[in-house]
Amino acid sequence: MQPADMTRDALESRYRLFRRLTVVLGAACAFLVVVVAGQLAMSGGDDPAPPAAGEETPSAEEGAAGYADSQVVRRDPEDPLAIGDVDAPIVLTEWTDLRCPFCAAFGRDTMPELVEEYVDEGLVRIEVHDVAFFGEQSEDASVAARAAGEQGRFFAYLDAVYEAAPSSGHPDLERDDLVAFAEEAGVPDIARFEADLDDDELRQAAQRSTATAQQLGVSSVPFFVLGDQALSGAQPVEVFRQYLDEALEKAE
Repeated sequence: MQPADMTRDALESRYRLFRRLTVVLGAACAFLVVVVAGQLAMSGGDDPAPPAAGEETPSAEEGAAGYADSQVVRRDPEDPLAIGDVDAPIVLTEWTDLRCPFCAAFGRDTMPELVEEYVDEGLVRIEVHDVAFFGEQSEDASVAARAAGEQGRFFAYLDAVYEAAPSSGHPDLERDDLVAFAEEAGVPDIARFEADLDDDELRQAAQRSTATAQQLGVSSVPFFVLGDQALSGAQPVEVFRQYLDEALEKAE
């Protein structure tokens, strides 16, 4: 064989080897792309996770925000949407919609025990953020609760609404219903309450509360934050006891 032939054969052999390596490397890269895409989908894709037991998800999108006391805790001694010592070691933050049946279940079945065992003992402060996830009547109810809060009856108003709530579905809360709940909650000046139902500042405050919740990624109710730990759903009281006790231990 002539030298020129040897050179040509060597080049062709190297070319075939290069092509095989290119195919192998291409397949490897494609595999890595699939793996990375799968990991991203698992960690935070567009599909929402199923709601936890006892929570209601009005939106098709789930938030993935992080939480911290500095983002949500107010510790305002004049806050009508809060109950408990302003200097309590920990603050439990709740997001609630007055038309949510699971929020009502928490308010009826769990909240009274937490108040007796933790709030009244000066261990926990509870601060509420109202949201309107279920339409215009939810927003009207938020305004009504805030109007009751203007007269020191915010939590009594929640109690009245939640005591009458159905076990499932969203109750109709017309204006007459909102006024009737104010009377049941012991709001002293009903005429003032009715005027406050049309207060633009109260409505804007309710709208801001909903918008802030959505920005934080809160898309199901009831929803709770304590420190940097979130809890969703109307969980049994034992779950909340463990949740609060662990936070109290850390606070000490």
